[in-house]
Amino acid sequence: MLRSDQRLNGSLAGEIAIVTGASSGIGAATARELGRRGASVVLAARRIAELDAQARAIREAGGEAIAMPTDVADPTDVASLVERANAAYGRVDVLVNNAGASWFRRLASSPPDEILALAGTNLLGAMLLTRGVLPGMLERHHGAIITVGSLSGRVAMEPLYSATKYGLRGFSLALRRQLAGSGVSVSLVSPANINTAMTRHVVAPMQKPEVVSTTIADLIRHPRREVVVPAKHYTIALLEQMFPSLADLAHHRRHWSPVLEEKEEAVT
Repeated sequence: MLRSDQRLNGSLAGEIAIVTGASSGIGAATARELGRRGASVVLAARRIAELDAQARAIREAGGEAIAMPTDVADPTDVASLVERANAAYGRVDVLVNNAGASWFRRLASSPPDEILALAGTNLLGAMLLTRGVLPGMLERHHGAIITVGSLSGRVAMEPLYSATKYGLRGFSLALRRQLAGSGVSVSLVSPANINTAMTRHVVAPMQKPEVVSTTIADLIRHPRREVVVPAKHYTIALLEQMFPSLADLAHHRRHWSPVLEEKEEAVT
């Protein structure tokens, strides 16, 4: 058990955490931040070399980390990840659902199998992985589930991508209500554009992934329903909710057209 002073200063010593999409971007930054705060981190992603490099960097900085190659869109991989994490550390205390892929192709030209793959990566994988770790958390009356959604889960920007992120938001908020009083917290982080490989097409100033990873780490000790990062983008979410017609106009004026014909997958 942690001392009260450890809880107050944000220490995560003794916690076992799984972070998906941990080979780069927000996931890698989150794994490093959790390791820096004393958690033992299981890094999961598809790209083995990059994943190993991130885990090695955490260990070289004095943290505890292991890499477990995983495709969250594959239910067998998801089940195996939970089994291997439990075998390595005996339990899972924290789950960060971060793996995701972006999408820019028009719906009419999107192949059905790729639509299913996107839903598997962005939505179903998080659901199945949460289901996998939840029984142990409930048994111990201790745990934190933090899901990385998107501002696109509050503001309709692209049909397929937004559908998966709206789904993640609904899943997280409803699960929070279902688990109230259980000792397992549920929080949602909804980033706007952050400077990662997913946003390399965006021509605008963007904050670094660390602004999100710090938020995620803080939510383990101090859970919140939802945090939009950066905070200034709460205004955009409010515009969508209160004045959807104005949001429609703003969307049509600023959104890209050449990119809509292309599909680009995030590196996770």
